[in-house]
Amino acid sequence: MVHNMDTTTEILTILQEEAAEVIQIVSKIHRFGHHPDNMKKLAQELGDLQCMINLCIEHHLVDEAMLQIRTQEKREKLKFWSNIPL
Repeated sequence: MVHNMDTTTEILTILQEEAAEVIQIVSKIHRFGHHPDNMKKLAQELGDLQCMINLCIEHHLVDEAMLQIRTQEKREKLKFWSNIPL
């Protein structure tokens, strides 16, 4: 347990760490392929990141409605700027 850190700072610090771990496993997937172990690790890291996003909502660091709006806006951008089937 970390001492001397308020709740908001701790949530944001862990969020940052989890985001970095997602970046790291995505890099490994690019380098070493879509092996089952890598894909399992990706799911784990995304789950950890989602947990921290949920905590950001629960602690009112971000507004859930704004996130949903932004999620939809991003999907619309991806329809134009990517080849991802949506």
